[in-house]
Amino acid sequence: MQKTLLRWYDSDVAHSFRSSPVAILAALIALVCTFCALFAGWVAPHNPFDLSTLVLSDSRLPPVWMAEGSWKYVLGTDDQGRDILSALIYGARISLVVGLASVLLSVVLGVALGLVAGFRGGWVDGVLMRLCDVMLSFPAILIALLIAGVARAVFPDAPESLAFGVLILAISLTGWVQYARTVRGSTLVERNKEYVQAARVTGVAPMRIMRKHVLPNVLGPVMVLATIQVATAIITEATLSFLGVGAPPTSPSLGTLIRIGNDYLFSGEWWITIFPGVMLVLIALSVNLLGDWLRDALNPRLR
Repeated sequence: MQKTLLRWYDSDVAHSFRSSPVAILAALIALVCTFCALFAGWVAPHNPFDLSTLVLSDSRLPPVWMAEGSWKYVLGTDDQGRDILSALIYGARISLVVGLASVLLSVVLGVALGLVAGFRGGWVDGVLMRLCDVMLSFPAILIALLIAGVARAVFPDAPESLAFGVLILAISLTGWVQYARTVRGSTLVERNKEYVQAARVTGVAPMRIMRKHVLPNVLGPVMVLATIQVATAIITEATLSFLGVGAPPTSPSLGTLIRIGNDYLFSGEWWITIFPGVMLVLIALSVNLLGDWLRDALNPRLR
């Protein structure tokens, strides 16, 4: 284990990370947000979604540095008396879980279809690529809205777990196309190389060739794309929640918090929507910066 860590510390990727202040800062922001989201029950000063602890007389209190602000609610409260800071921490957990799960599902689906399309070719490749073209002809948010809206109409009394599953599925079905096209292009190059031809001559099954030989050599671009797409998935989830078809109202994400605060933005209670928006921007920006660094670090032409 120690030798592995030392070998990674001396690698080109680790050296690139240590020499990039932007990547270090982005990683710190992402780690802090992830830590607070994972351990929200211990980090958050209040449980904003425990109805027994809410006090309506504390609603719409300003942040602590403003008049009538209180150290009990550092970033103020919303229209129901919920602590904004605690709501941000709990809301970020929902956004991160949905974003990571949807990207993971998109990667599995896209990589599998891209491998099959690139390795088999012929009519299989044609059908899958035409499907990708059809998916790309519609805005991603429109497809996600359609899936989430139909699911809510079919299952109006669905439990929260099913609602989150539908949300993850809706985002995943709009994101797999990029992985499929990327893997398909890399597979078209790899399938004609000598090691694949040698495996075919020795009688190795096509499925084993794809899994053991081709897949490890096409995962580099997928890792970079997945890192960047995490931010896109989080923003998509926030957009759906803002429109009212995302996370359940009893477990609001950052998008839901922004929608709630939007009703009070022009009445002076700006903190109800501004702070969730800033939190969303910080998470998305840090993930995007890490994705840009990873893309440059794994590109041999830039070393």
